[in-house]
Amino acid sequence: MTVFTPADDGHADLSSHDTFVNGAPYNTFARMRREDPVAWCDYAGGKGFWALTRHADILEANRNNQVFSSARGIRMEDQTYEEYLARRTFQETDPPDHTRVRILVAKAFSKPVVALFEEQIRRICDDILDQVLPRGEFDAVKMVARQLPMRMLGQIIGTPDEDLEWLVEKGDALIANTDSDFTDLVLDKADTDAYRLMPFRSPAGAELFDYAKRLMHDKRKKGDTSGVLNLILQPDKEGNVISEEEFRNFFCLLVAAGNDTTRYSISAGLHALASHPHLLKELQTGDDSLWETMPDEVIRWASPTLYFRRTATQDIELHGKTIREGDKVLLWFASGNRDEEAFDRPYEVDFRRSPNRHMAFGQGGAHVCLGMWLARLEVRCLFQEFAKRVKSMRQTEPHQFLRSNFIGGIKSMPVAVELN
Repeated sequence: MTVFTPADDGHADLSSHDTFVNGAPYNTFARMRREDPVAWCDYAGGKGFWALTRHADILEANRNNQVFSSARGIRMEDQTYEEYLARRTFQETDPPDHTRVRILVAKAFSKPVVALFEEQIRRICDDILDQVLPRGEFDAVKMVARQLPMRMLGQIIGTPDEDLEWLVEKGDALIANTDSDFTDLVLDKADTDAYRLMPFRSPAGAELFDYAKRLMHDKRKKGDTSGVLNLILQPDKEGNVISEEEFRNFFCLLVAAGNDTTRYSISAGLHALASHPHLLKELQTGDDSLWETMPDEVIRWASPTLYFRRTATQDIELHGKTIREGDKVLLWFASGNRDEEAFDRPYEVDFRRSPNRHMAFGQGGAHVCLGMWLARLEVRCLFQEFAKRVKSMRQTEPHQFLRSNFIGGIKSMPVAVELN
């Protein structure tokens, strides 16, 4: 049995980033699912919010964008309408606006197109592991989990390899803007008002946008029409083109979300292997059917996007509570992925879990993750190549979690490995 026991006291403050420095507060989520599945939470940084914690309720709300809208922001923080317009990506829109942008890029992330990357992903995995594993001891997050999505990001964007480290550092500064290990301008500890119109309220947004403009200028000069950025700049059927603001925000989203969520999924999987040696042996002896189910279980287990916010467009009753028009409603995917009503033995890692109706990709709604096929493929390839080479792995020091109630994951994990 592979049980990971939550450590919080059951009454954690979900609005505090500090709550998550020891991992997601799963005891609190479990209590809320039992006692108060539509709970009102105060928030020192602004207006309070409703927390939805049951799998079924989250799924239903995610499907119903007419009542639970993304078009006023997807994070807990309050925004003025001016800030929302300046910072929104297609994630922060509802259909049909969301659909218009999504159609432009969806083809590049479709399952058949992503499958064409497998050989390339395996080469990258081989290169990473060949360089790192002979060291014997290393930080598994920085040296392994961070490397694969970073290098694949370069392939998707079409950016030079020498720029990747800088790009990922800026992406971390955006999406991990509540952790001092990743930014000097910590969102809830510094005055960020000067950057309120920038993506994630961060100066890194401006730097990334300037980079994107230079990159596209150089690609056009060379006649290079490859990559997802070129796709999104093409006119739609009506001749509409994406605005400069929309392009800036999409690029920032691609760099940040396209890298971090897969990194933290891989980190969670490696932590599971280091904590429970029989899981590694299971991978080493598994058949093809195991590798079909294993990536989704790693991603369920990680739940790197802890929540997405919606805003109620009308009054609605749910479990005896009245959610008012304009109220913020947080869909806690991390809680839904541990819901006992949706998953048998949710606190165990079961690589053969099937069906696995996790919601780490925002399943059920218009906003289902564009990069889900790529994330699954990266996880599968990395762990297949890892299992071929490594006989055993153990942690040499405690791991550290990201300080964030939005994106969750292990940011550092020193390990020692014994090779086959």
